[in-house]
Amino acid sequence: MDVGFYGLGRMGANMTRRLVKNGEHRVVAGNRSPGPVDEVVKDGAEGAYSMEELVEKLSGDGPRAITVMVPAGDVTEQALLKLADMMDEGDILIDGGNSYFRDSVRRAEMLGEKGIRFLDQGTSGGVWGLQVGYCLMVGGDASAFEHVEPALKTLAPPNGYAYLGEAGAGHFTKMVHNGVEYGMMQAYAEGFEILEKSQYDFDLRAISSLWNQGSVVRSWLLELAENAFEQDGHLDSVRGYAEDSGEGRWTILEAINEDVPAHVISASLFARFASRQDDSFAMKVIAALRGQFGGHAIQEASTKYPEQK
Repeated sequence: MDVGFYGLGRMGANMTRRLVKNGEHRVVAGNRSPGPVDEVVKDGAEGAYSMEELVEKLSGDGPRAITVMVPAGDVTEQALLKLADMMDEGDILIDGGNSYFRDSVRRAEMLGEKGIRFLDQGTSGGVWGLQVGYCLMVGGDASAFEHVEPALKTLAPPNGYAYLGEAGAGHFTKMVHNGVEYGMMQAYAEGFEILEKSQYDFDLRAISSLWNQGSVVRSWLLELAENAFEQDGHLDSVRGYAEDSGEGRWTILEAINEDVPAHVISASLFARFASRQDDSFAMKVIAALRGQFGGHAIQEASTKYPEQK
């Protein structure tokens, strides 16, 4: 099928490459700046150097389908609105970024008034998605989901995508997924700090590998921890400073709204706040893991902390 992508950052560019590599889809890719477009063209995508060109190149039989992969917030809002103004009734817009689910509910209604079908697609897989596939959590218009399902099947590993319900369901599920991720990372981080500060001279890379051999705490995150410790055995070059991208906060807000006691997720978010004040080995682990699975920037250990107000 014909597939459009707008936004070629770490995730968007690799998603276009995975679709192209499959050989069953024609992919038209656009971006605000031309450099990333040039790069995916080398890998077989068709380049679009403006939104107008992206929409025009997708003109043909059947509805257009364009996935937007840009930062959450007003950037996403403006991209969706601009594309919608150029598209026809029945066309499909997909927000594959980390938008707040309440924004997705509102946008579905707003775009529906223009005759545009909308899907909110929670996307997980980070920089490894090109190789192993992306977990796709999709909400919104059911007929739109059916139309784009061939592309979703290509992007995901086996059984790695699902339609979850009406508008907002996809991004709500991804929000909670990321909240759970916060808690898992914090538990690993604290455990490794206890090991690192103990009386024993542990090889943390070896323990990461050991725990993945049949242990009840085995996981992909532990594989990434092994990678991080192999690169820097005690994370001496990593500054224990961890940002949060919003989903953890939103998860806690919804837990409050639903009267759900979310002790672990709340504590893990507050631990990230603490990381911006003091350096700790646990925060080094979290910073290293974020770099491993998502390609997030790691601050060097020599980086000075900003002055506290």
